Amino acid sequence: MDPLIEYLNALVYLILAALIGGGLLLLGHLLGPRRPSPAKLAAYESGNEPMGYVRRFPAHFYAVGLLFILFDVEVAFLWPYAVSAKKLGLAGYAAMLFFVLALLAGLLYEWKKGTMVMLPQGRRDRG
Repeated sequence: MDPLIEYLNALVYLILAALIGGGLLLLGHLLGPRRPSPAKLAAYESGNEPMGYVRRFPAHFYAVGLLFILFDVEVAFLWPYAVSAKKLGLAGYAAMLFFVLALLAGLLYEWKKGTMVMLPQGRRDRG
C-alpha cells in the first residue's frame, strides 16, 4: 500500500473525529438549557454542602496540568524513535532533534512567561 494513502486515511480519520466532536459540542450548546441559578453556580464537592469560604482553583492550575500532559505525551513520541533509531539513521535523528528542539522552545517560552511559577496565596501578578 502506498504510504501516502496511509497518511490520507489518518487525515480523514482526524478530520472526521474533529467534526463529530465539534458537532456534538455545538449541538449541546445550541439545544442545552440555559437557566443559571444561585444553586447551580454554587461550589459543589462530592455531594456535600460547602462549609465556610469556598475558593475555586484559578485557571493557572489547569494551565500547569495541560503543560504536564503536553510534555508527558512527548515521551510517547520519543519511545518509537528510541526503539528504531538505528534503522531510521541520520534522517530520523534530524527529525527527532527538530521535535525535541520545538518542545524545548515551547518549554522556555512558558518558563519565561511565568506559567509554571506557583505564587503564594493572594498574589495575582506574575512580575
